Amino acid sequence: MSHQVRVAVDVGGTFTDVVKLVPETGELRFEKVATTSTEPTKGVLEGFDRAEANIADVVMFNHGTTLGLNSLLTRRGARVAIISTKGFRDVYLLGRTDRNVMYDIKYRKPKALLERYDTFEVDERSYFDGSVVRPLDEAEARSIAETIKERGYEAVAITFLHSYTNPAHEQRMREILLEVAPEVEVTLSHELSREYREYERTSTAVLDAYIKPIMRRYLHALEDELIGRGFGGQFLMSRSGGGAMTATAAREQPVNLILSGPAGGVIGAAAFSHLINTPNLITIDMGGTSLDASLVLDHSPLLYQGAEFEGLPINTPSLNIQTIGAGGGSIAWLDGAGALQVGPQSAGAFPGPAAYGRGGEQPTFTDAALAIGYLGGDTPLGGTLTLDAKKSVAALEPVAAQLGMTALALARGVVQISTTKIMGAVRAITVELGLDPVDFSLLSFGGGGGLVAVDVARELGIPSVVVPPGQGAFSALGMLMADVQHDYARTSVTFLNSIETDYVQRAYAEMEDEANATLDGEGFAEDARHFERSIDVRYSGQEHSVTVACPSVIDDSFVATVEREFFELHERQYGHTMSDPIEITTFRVMANGIVDKPSIPTIEARTGGEIPRIGERTVHLTDADSQQYSLYSRESLLAGDEIAGPAVITEHTATTVMHEGDTLRVGPYGELVITIATPETEGA
Repeated sequence: MSHQVRVAVDVGGTFTDVVKLVPETGELRFEKVATTSTEPTKGVLEGFDRAEANIADVVMFNHGTTLGLNSLLTRRGARVAIISTKGFRDVYLLGRTDRNVMYDIKYRKPKALLERYDTFEVDERSYFDGSVVRPLDEAEARSIAETIKERGYEAVAITFLHSYTNPAHEQRMREILLEVAPEVEVTLSHELSREYREYERTSTAVLDAYIKPIMRRYLHALEDELIGRGFGGQFLMSRSGGGAMTATAAREQPVNLILSGPAGGVIGAAAFSHLINTPNLITIDMGGTSLDASLVLDHSPLLYQGAEFEGLPINTPSLNIQTIGAGGGSIAWLDGAGALQVGPQSAGAFPGPAAYGRGGEQPTFTDAALAIGYLGGDTPLGGTLTLDAKKSVAALEPVAAQLGMTALALARGVVQISTTKIMGAVRAITVELGLDPVDFSLLSFGGGGGLVAVDVARELGIPSVVVPPGQGAFSALGMLMADVQHDYARTSVTFLNSIETDYVQRAYAEMEDEANATLDGEGFAEDARHFERSIDVRYSGQEHSVTVACPSVIDDSFVATVEREFFELHERQYGHTMSDPIEITTFRVMANGIVDKPSIPTIEARTGGEIPRIGERTVHLTDADSQQYSLYSRESLLAGDEIAGPAVITEHTATTVMHEGDTLRVGPYGELVITIATPETEGA
């Protein structure tokens, strides 16, 4: 008898994580396979095979991929052209005059994705209120389309001035372009962002067009493979804003996938925070190539408007995630001054760390963790990959010799540097936002998260670490928790005290009508739709806005309610308020299609007997101090089990390390809750 199966596949830079869930039986299976960057479809299908998931039984497939991101990183996207309003040809290449690092004399402007030769302008013009000043010159538009066809462009971004209020000219330009060059992929800026700021809207459209041919080919090929194997379920993609989108929508707007890699883990963390009744979490997701840190506040992930890729704006909502080059494959090396560095270069899955025995010769974080005893050759990674400590030490020795230290001392330095870098990422999303890490628990996942989580928590004063079930593939599990999400925005710069409630109602009604039509087309019933309204508000003359929740009732109290919420938020974020006039800049709606969430099964409680140990592992704390850490298999732990450190807990996809004085208790869902030792508890 076949069961309905749910599968999530998260393709990372080094490993592809796979989760298989069978709700009827409670089976929850986590697997890892090496990422096949040259054949991404093959890697996904290998994930199904490793998890023994019959594709014909899969009713929901959630997928995250770094394919679009990697094509940007390597500059291997499509050949793109821009068509803009006459007189505004250089908006994209000029960009903004500000920069993130004001006093960095080595700063260089990010390389654009195209040259001025690739930009075109056509006579047309609308004002900010949507009124047409000059109609689209269709003869000129057709001539530009002919040139684009002759030059062999693969994709075109159409970005007309004020098209966010009146998109008619962009729509007509697309019609003409596709009549002349039907093979070209076309992106319209207003379909991605109905907001002002020409440069940001243009940059978003160019990024979308740059990866659209690649993502379309990949998604079509993967869908064809799945259907050929009997798949008839729902195919969802993880998106940068934390929700999901249908594969059909992803083919049309792939820019929403660029920063989607770590989103699944954050969504999973938010859902898991409800189960364990812990509303505030700092999350760290340490994979093979990088580490992602993020926040869950009051059970919700922290969102922000206006993400960037290498300095290029993406004007869509994204999760607030701090990414650094500190993964298991991060390479240890000496810079020009002879100082030890770790990352951002990574050994990847092939050849991988020296310990993998696949020909890698450069020392990595994984090699260092193996050398000091955090990892061991006694428990194969993923059940198949046995680590070789001799190869790790051999890779560490040349660098150690240059520094005049032992390989073990170098290994500890590599782990310490990685821990310090991770602490910096956590501070960036807490202390720099006015938040105290002491008020959070640290949720650690990814293949390497459990190796450093306790050390990071201790250094930052975080009282506890939570390790969720299947930590090595938790991002994939989180994808199963994501609702389908669509974001809508309408720019309307208006003084708050002069706005009419009827105008506000119409603005939201227009967006929600559009959202309902989209969700209806995706098969979501009316009772499976949820809308969240918000408003961007600022003091008159300010450059940037803060986003406040829209009052649930829009009546005569609307202005006073928005003003009060704005004052409170501005005080919290910037430490002051002013008496200047207040403006509304943008109305927003987040529309969700609610998917049926899978339940994470609880585990059996121990009714008697001791917790089985599988041995001991020597951990080298210093050259002169080696301690024996108790070794446990997570798969043999039951709810309510308690373990005192020092100990190492191994599992199918990851390893967790805790030190002397730390205590661990297993929760009802199999989560490991580690209370961090403090000077007070250590002396008790």
